[in-house]
Amino acid sequence: MAKKNKGAGNALVQGSILAIASIISRIIGLIYRIPMQNILGDIGIGYYSTAFEIYNVMLIISSYSLPTAVSKMVSAQMAKKNRRQTYQILKCALLFATTTGTIVALILFFGGEFFATTLLNTPFSIFALKILAPTLLVVAILGVLRGFFQGLGTMMPSAVSQIIEQVVNAIVSVWAAYVLYRTGSRIGAILGDKEHYAAAYGAAGGTLGTALGAVAALIFVIFIYMIYMTLFKKQMKRERNVSVDSLGYTMKVLIVTVIPVLLSTTIYNISSIIDQGVFKQVALLQGYSQNDIDVWWGIYTGKFKLLINVPISIASAMAASFVPVLTGSYARRDMEDVRNQINLSTRFVMVVAFPCTVGLAVLATPIFNLLFNGTRQTNDIASCMMWIGAVSVLFYAMSTLSNGLLQGIDRLKVPVINAAIALGAHVIVLVALMLFFRLNIYAVVLANAFFALLMCFLNSSALKKYSGFEQEIKKTFIIPAICSIFMGAAAFVIYFLLDHVLIMIGGRIRNAIAFVIAFVVAVIVYAITLLLFKGLSEDEIRKFPKGMTIIRFAKKFHLL
Repeated sequence: MAKKNKGAGNALVQGSILAIASIISRIIGLIYRIPMQNILGDIGIGYYSTAFEIYNVMLIISSYSLPTAVSKMVSAQMAKKNRRQTYQILKCALLFATTTGTIVALILFFGGEFFATTLLNTPFSIFALKILAPTLLVVAILGVLRGFFQGLGTMMPSAVSQIIEQVVNAIVSVWAAYVLYRTGSRIGAILGDKEHYAAAYGAAGGTLGTALGAVAALIFVIFIYMIYMTLFKKQMKRERNVSVDSLGYTMKVLIVTVIPVLLSTTIYNISSIIDQGVFKQVALLQGYSQNDIDVWWGIYTGKFKLLINVPISIASAMAASFVPVLTGSYARRDMEDVRNQINLSTRFVMVVAFPCTVGLAVLATPIFNLLFNGTRQTNDIASCMMWIGAVSVLFYAMSTLSNGLLQGIDRLKVPVINAAIALGAHVIVLVALMLFFRLNIYAVVLANAFFALLMCFLNSSALKKYSGFEQEIKKTFIIPAICSIFMGAAAFVIYFLLDHVLIMIGGRIRNAIAFVIAFVVAVIVYAITLLLFKGLSEDEIRKFPKGMTIIRFAKKFHLL
């Protein structure tokens, strides 16, 4: 039992490390997107986001599923102490990544015109696409090395490389966006369309940071890899009578592992590019101007989605850390340990997702006014999106985690089927909301929340069926929800009072002071109520990073 708890606890710690790195990376991304938003405007951010939608789909096709697949295969072999086969897996994965990354990069570079103009009716995003194309090869190789280390049970190389990648990305993106925006202005003035050429060139500058950030992360991971392989190869040479599968057979196993994960991830993420295509085409048919459509999409992707993706990244990190551990437990047919890990990861994600959902909804307006210099009208649109769609954080966090958990228990096809069902229903809902209720961009927000909710139900049913896991309701959902309501009420009251008391201070400064104090109060209220309502036990807290420190602090104030 101690060994099981240690495995689950280590997965939680490693997942927390990756989650913290993901949050730091997202915060850096949030910070640098503020000057990017101010440089490019909503139209430029729309071009930037369109390029990324296409890039993300191509990335999913080429290599997005590789870290998970490599992590699963490496974890299974290292459990048997078979380093020679582990090394064979690594070689196959690198060969696969190089091949697919190169092919897809060439397709995107030479076929960018079709994707940007014909498919998504956003021709000015072509410049950003051209810069993003070579990044696909870099990220493919980077993903394999990250998956290798994750399979070994350490998230540190992935975590540190994420932060390095985002720091370089932030610096280069803002600088390049500023320089190329001015270049585009001059070119656009000559061609008679200064606004759109400036936005398009600026968006291309923003994507240059993505490319160079990925290169910087790859250089770091290769450095760590070279150091580690010195020891790894010495251990590999000491192995005797260990069978190693042929390169061809290993490649087949890799492809068989990759394809279900690939299909699931593709269907799960392709909804965004389908949304864009459906939304823009239907909106044009309904008589909305192209400029309004581009502005709405820029607000949706550059403000709303940017914020909700921060807490969702925690679920992705937890899924990445628990997949190798679940794979090992499931291979041993230790279903009690499997259920324990599913419960632990779900509890952790819900404890974070509930307050994030409520906090984003309650403080939507001050957050957007603090972060973005857009007009009051555009920030009001973004706030309305958040009031309607903040619940997406909860649904996406749960569905993202459950996808990873199903993959961990070797039910790779199930998320594919579930995602396909949810995607079909999602498109029907989106079209209905736009045609019959004329909700324009708000239809996209609601349809995405519906997609994630349906995925939650389908994946939860599958987890129960294949693992026997019975979801505990009170401590997983009810208590975090109640505590989040208290937290949200406290945050709203504090912000409202301070915003009126500090009326003599300038608007932006007053908003910043009121928001920061309300945020701090919200965190304290949630932590206290969660402990008072017994939302987390002492044993569960002990498994968290710095768990003993948290326990000592809580006991000091009689909260445990």
